[in-house]
Amino acid sequence: MNNIEIFEKHAAEYDEWFEDNEAAYKSEILALRDLIPAVGVGLEIGVGTGRFAGPLGIRIGVEPANAMADRARRRSIEVHEAKAEALPFQDESFHFVLMVTTICFLEKPLQALAEAKRILRPGGRIIIGMIDPNSPLGKEYERKKAGSKFYKYAHFHSVEQVILWLESLDFDLIATRQTVFKGIKDINAAEPFEEGHGRGAFVAISARKR
Repeated sequence: MNNIEIFEKHAAEYDEWFEDNEAAYKSEILALRDLIPAVGVGLEIGVGTGRFAGPLGIRIGVEPANAMADRARRRSIEVHEAKAEALPFQDESFHFVLMVTTICFLEKPLQALAEAKRILRPGGRIIIGMIDPNSPLGKEYERKKAGSKFYKYAHFHSVEQVILWLESLDFDLIATRQTVFKGIKDINAAEPFEEGHGRGAFVAISARKR
């Protein structure tokens, strides 16, 4: 079973995680929102069930798993069923692009980032939300991923690796935010984010297309 099949089969269980872990979810939203441009047309690549696009005001998404896409559509998101490595949009179509816990599931992450750059307007932003495998909680995720339905086949790239990819594609003005400093079940209210990375399990990275 590949990543798409897993999300196709278990879309409902994936969606329920956000309700069961609302404080951690809200912490992630806060960190991402700080980096999302205030104006412009955005796209979420790997929109899933729309849990991030919705509250962040993004109305267009890409998602290869039909069961996930259907749930996002019920959240009023226009979903195109396609892969991150081959986006069905013209060059320079968007002001910003969001990818949340998507890069760890991609077959060709560098190609996906190049595609994101292609559809961004000059000066546009890419915002990447990801698990930091070098954070304390991220190391626990890595240790336990073999037993995880969703992360079993994930590759948790380091923040440093993702930044190197962005730099190789000539993105600049790279900034990071981190959050989720405690265990998921230990978070009772949305945590404030901090600049940088290394301590928080969830990291948001922003970079500008020159």
